[in-house]
Amino acid sequence: MTMQYDFPQTLQEAIVYFSNPDNAFNFMIQLRWPNGVITCPRCESDRNTFISTRNTWQCKECKKTFTVKLGTIMEDSPIGLDKWLSAMWLITSAKNGISSYEIHRALGITQKSAWFLLHRIRLAMQTGTFDKLSGQVEADETFIGGKARFMHRNKREVKITGTGGMGKVAVMGLLERHGEVRVKVVPDRLRTTLQKEVREHVEQGAELFTDALPSYKGLDEYVHQVVDHAEKYVDGQIHTNGLENFWSLLKRCIKGTYISVEPFHLFRYLDEQAFRFNNRKVTDQLRFLALSRLIVGRRLTYEQLTGKV
Repeated sequence: MTMQYDFPQTLQEAIVYFSNPDNAFNFMIQLRWPNGVITCPRCESDRNTFISTRNTWQCKECKKTFTVKLGTIMEDSPIGLDKWLSAMWLITSAKNGISSYEIHRALGITQKSAWFLLHRIRLAMQTGTFDKLSGQVEADETFIGGKARFMHRNKREVKITGTGGMGKVAVMGLLERHGEVRVKVVPDRLRTTLQKEVREHVEQGAELFTDALPSYKGLDEYVHQVVDHAEKYVDGQIHTNGLENFWSLLKRCIKGTYISVEPFHLFRYLDEQAFRFNNRKVTDQLRFLALSRLIVGRRLTYEQLTGKV
């Protein structure tokens, strides 16, 4: 996609730029059809007629109309492109995330619509790949959940039945130093679970750094080095501080901005934070454009989001 010389670089410029319906519409056209040939998202035919009064196209093959939103996370959304694109800029540039109430106040839509909109944007932030991590890779896990001292006594007695991570959700992370992070909700910290994730995402022969958790023993196909946190946190290059930094950012985002995250939706917030972390070295503009390229071919309905399907 070729950027225009006046394409926004800051949030203020983005809001002003996309408030012009023509700018927002033309941006989506360039995004959907970068080669300039407009094709029907349903039948892929390039035989169509543009209806300028409604900014839609009539396909001559399947006889159906389509818009720039069809086949994207925006499909069937009554919210305008100006609000969608501004929300995408906001969530990619907010280091600690942005809540649905902030979007509701900033864009003038209902909180329920803002919540649904943000989850659809998080769907676009999923960046799966078959490429494996290599070089120096850190592996670690953490628990996400409310602290016992902040719970009502009755709730604490029900949820906290043991020590450590009881009543919380386990999350595993893999970080390629000076590269990307991958995070995933896991059912437990057992050897079979954690080692399966390592072997699936890390190239054999890579340097693997972990703490002294026994579940990591037996990863002989890697140059496995361990730091025992009971003794020290850093031993030369042997540490997991990169992932500890990511956990700090993640928990600050969840506890400071989102306050309460249901385990059912936790993976979506992991995708959001991982996307921002993996694009941390670029500008807000380039981070927004990276997300824009991922909105096509993905869709999330309200029924799917709320578990009714």
